[in-house]
Parts: sequence; structure tokens; C-alpha cells
Amino acid sequence: MKYKDDKPGRQPEKSSRVVPIGVMFVVLCGLSFYLGGIFCSERNRISTEQVSKAVDSVESTVSGPIQVKSVSFLECSADLQDYTPCTDPKRWMKYGRYRLTFMERHCPPVFDRKECLIPPPDGYKEPIRWPKSKDECWYRNVPYDWINKQKSNQHWLRKEGEKFYFPGGGTMFPNGVSAYVDQMQNLIPGMTDGTVRTAIDTGCGVASWGGDLLDRGILTVSLAPRDNHEAQVQFALERGIPAILGIISTQRLPFPSNSFDMAHCSRCLIPWTEFGGIYLLEVHRILRPGGFWVLSGPPINYKRRWRGWNTTIEDQKSDYEKLKKLLTSMCFKLYNMKEDIAVWQKTSDNNCYKQLDVPDTYPPKCDDGTEPDSAWYTPLRPCVVVPNPKHKKLSLQSVAKWPERLHEAPDRIGDIKGSSAGDFNRDDSMWKNRVAHYKTLLSILGTDKIRNVMDMNTRYGGFAASLIKDPLWVMNVVSSYAPNTLPVVYDRGLIGTYHDWCEAFSTYPRTYDLLHVDSLFTLESHRCEMKYVLLEMDRILRPNGHALIRESGYFADAVATIAKGLRWDCHVKDTEDGNNKEKILVCRKKLWYSQSS
Repeated sequence: MKYKDDKPGRQPEKSSRVVPIGVMFVVLCGLSFYLGGIFCSERNRISTEQVSKAVDSVESTVSGPIQVKSVSFLECSADLQDYTPCTDPKRWMKYGRYRLTFMERHCPPVFDRKECLIPPPDGYKEPIRWPKSKDECWYRNVPYDWINKQKSNQHWLRKEGEKFYFPGGGTMFPNGVSAYVDQMQNLIPGMTDGTVRTAIDTGCGVASWGGDLLDRGILTVSLAPRDNHEAQVQFALERGIPAILGIISTQRLPFPSNSFDMAHCSRCLIPWTEFGGIYLLEVHRILRPGGFWVLSGPPINYKRRWRGWNTTIEDQKSDYEKLKKLLTSMCFKLYNMKEDIAVWQKTSDNNCYKQLDVPDTYPPKCDDGTEPDSAWYTPLRPCVVVPNPKHKKLSLQSVAKWPERLHEAPDRIGDIKGSSAGDFNRDDSMWKNRVAHYKTLLSILGTDKIRNVMDMNTRYGGFAASLIKDPLWVMNVVSSYAPNTLPVVYDRGLIGTYHDWCEAFSTYPRTYDLLHVDSLFTLESHRCEMKYVLLEMDRILRPNGHALIRESGYFADAVATIAKGLRWDCHVKDTEDGNNKEKILVCRKKLWYSQSS
């Protein structure tokens, strides 16, 4: 051994240091394993077999299931009826205005978390059922008049008596959203033959565009921030249309790269060419090769429209030229254009990106080591994410059309450690059996009584795939600490998002009819306190909504105890194979009203 700076010192006898070195080695190894178990979150999803091993390990070290004392939660004040913890307008003043940073996710610290039950609005009723809900909802469920008053001339919605009605209007579709989408389909034939399956609508309004596409077999994530429009996303979810709170600002959107078949912006007022085009670079990242970007509104059709846009024709022409130049530099090409709608297509040929190798070219290729799919609190990068050329079936022209793609093992399954096409097929079959069993436990699953569904910790989206013929949609959530399986979900033609369940989800209260949980507490209890996860589930679950919680026996009783404090009714059921190591909790959230109302 040598001392600091390799300076020689008094060397102990060889025989006297053998034991200390051996002891030190054992201690260091033990300490590393101990600290690793505490501080290192496994970023690769534990497979079904690993979950079983984890449960066995837990049960071998304890005499029985985890014990939790009975708990009772107070009601939150009525002014928290639409509380969104991580996008709370009351906390906006703490954050900067640059690029609307304050509208991004800013979750409260642990000491400021609410430990109370969010009350529904006075007069809340069970939501109108799909498909009728697409066109109307109860006013008292979303009691906001701002959009109705400010957007009345655009026919987003109108209030009549106890209901809001959604005529399908919008800034760029005065003749109704269906006529607008018909025109779009004429420009993009792939919207009619199963080529285009997934879409994202940035600045979605009340999600009429996404709602219309549902009838055409295209599943859309409608995205809007919590802003002065008050409740765009809440209106969308009340209607039964997929939506989440979000904004393209300084952080990547919580989606994988190369996933959506189409992206859309209808006068969403995003400054696409500002800040070096960084917002459009994010659209490029999440759009599949061969996918379409659709823009309607300024500066499209500026020669005819500039007067109505409160600008000059010279300014609009300049904006349009800047947009074309930026898109060309990102390897987009103009695919089709008519009147107020322009369609660009992201290239499927990686050779185009060689132009970015020229020195001082902007935007450059991303070469900073950031993973293309890293998207949970990952800063936007002013560079182009080039698709991996090894994925031969990634482009929109190569991936199977809908619905065939639902049950085909995607090309990107090989990127996931421990995964394979065979594993994918086994998972697909397993979930068919599980969902068939779920329907015996919860008879309304598959009926019009359940519309908005969340799979809180999916793997390949098997739960959602097994429900594809039912009148519902599923938001597939992949933990930001799990293996990155979300690209596989999108390659199947399903939708989802990354999330960390130690935090609140990006949605309003009372927006899901059914929450599905598979071993979430077994996998994440070392990081996330069970009480707060269940309080968050209660926040986003609709009154009279259900939760299907599949857990190890070690956690099942504790979950049931906390659920009772949430005013849920829970029943313990056996799994489809009678496995004693797992139990299924079938829970229902009661409808109650605030005592202070």
C-alpha cells in the first residue's frame, strides 16, 4: 500500500495486514450492497418473475403482512375542489416567466403536501356516459364560464340550463370540427386506412379535434396547460376524451422519441420559430419517422388571412419563410397544403440528417449523451434527435397498420433488457386471461359505465390491449424509474406517459373512472409513501369510480386499511390462477359532498 501522493511510509508487516485488508474488503462490500439497496432505484422494470422473487424475499424476512394503523382523512376546503398539486396557479408567482416556465410542473415539497380528501363541486353528478358525453356534460361538474364567455364566437361550447354543450367549433374550423377533419383526411390519406393511429394535439382547447378522431380510429393525447382558459383538460376528460396537463416550455414532454404518428396545432399560438426553434425540435423528437405535423392558423394562408390576424402581410410572409427554413433544416418536407391547413412530413430517410454534420449548421445533431427517450424533467435541447438507424420498422410506412400492430411484437422490444418477442407474446396472452377474470370481479368493466381508464404501472400495455374492443380508452403510465417500455406501448398503437408516483399526476381531480394497479407498491414502496400514492389515486378518481389493485399479500391488507380511511369500499378477491402470494382489491370510491358546502 502507498500513502497519499504515492509517498512511501512505514510499511506494516505482510502478515499483520492480511486480516485487516480482508475485513475491510468484506465491510466495504456489505456497505455497498446496503447503500445500494437504499439509494439506488432500479431503472429497469422488474419482470413478473422478479416481482415474485421480491415478494418471496420480503415474506421470508417478516412474520406476516405489513401492519398499518387505521387512518381517517379530513376533507379539504371547498376552494381545493380542482386542486392540481404540481400545476397550482397559487404557486405560479414563485417561478419565472421566461418561456412560461411557471406553467410547467412544480410539485409542492413534502412538508406542504395535502393530507385531505378533495371534495367535488356542490351539485356534482355522475358524468354523462359515452358517447353522449362527447357532446354534453353537467355544468356543475365543471362549473366554469370563462371559456363559454370568451370563446362564444368560436363555438367551443355553450351553456344551456344545467349542461354545457360542445358543438365542435374552433378558431380554425368555423364549420365544425368534422368538416375540418374531413379536409385534413383529404390531405393525408393515411388517416383513413390505419396508417395513422396515434396523435398529439398541442394546445387542444376542449379537445374537439381529438374527440372527432376517436370515431375515425385515431387515438389522440390532447395537451394543454392550466392557464387562463381555466379548465381545457378538465372539459376534455369530462367529455371522455384522453387529455393531460402539459406545455412545451423548458422541459421535454413526458413521451418517448419517435412515437406519435401525427402532431397537430390549430392556432395554438406556440412561437415555433422563436428560441432557435426549440419547440418544433421537441415535436420532431416525439414524432415517428414518416409522421405528419399539421399546422392550421398563422402563418398558413397568410395571403388571404393576414388581415384577420392583426398583423401585416409582410410580417406573416416573413414568419412563413422562417418556418419553412426551420422545418427543412430538421428534415421535414411539405407534404400537402390547402387553404388554412399545411401538412409537413418527417423524413424516413436518415441520410437527410447528414446535412447536420456540416460545421456551424443549426440545428445540430444531439450528441450530448442525453438519451432520446429521457423525458421526465429532462431539459429541452436545441438539437435534432436523429432516429436510431438500427430500427428498420420504426417509420410510419414500415410499422404495421392498425389494428394489426396491436398484437405484433414491435421492433423496439429488443431495446429493453430482458425483453423479447416471445416475452411480449406471453405478456399479451397473460393479460387476456387477467382481464377476463377482472370482468367477473367488476361486471361494469366493458360497459358504458367506465370510460376513462388508467393503467398506473404498465409494462407493454397488455391491460389496455385486452380492453381494446370496449367503449373506453386507457392512459398507460410507465414509471420514470422503470425500464423504458413506453416506446413499445406507442408502437402497438396505444397511448401513455412517463410519471413518478411519488408526485401528483398531471390531471384535474375526478377525471378517471377506473385505476388499475399491478404490483405498484411492491415495486415503488421503497421510494414513495403508500399513503400519498393512495391520496393521489383518490384525487384523480371520480366519485363512484373503481380501483383494481393487484398486490402481494404483504401489501394488500395495508392498502385496504388506508383505502377505508379514504371512504372507499374494498373487497379482497383471488387472482385468476388462485395464487396465494397475490390478491386483488376491488375498490369503489364513495360519492360524498363537503360538509362546509
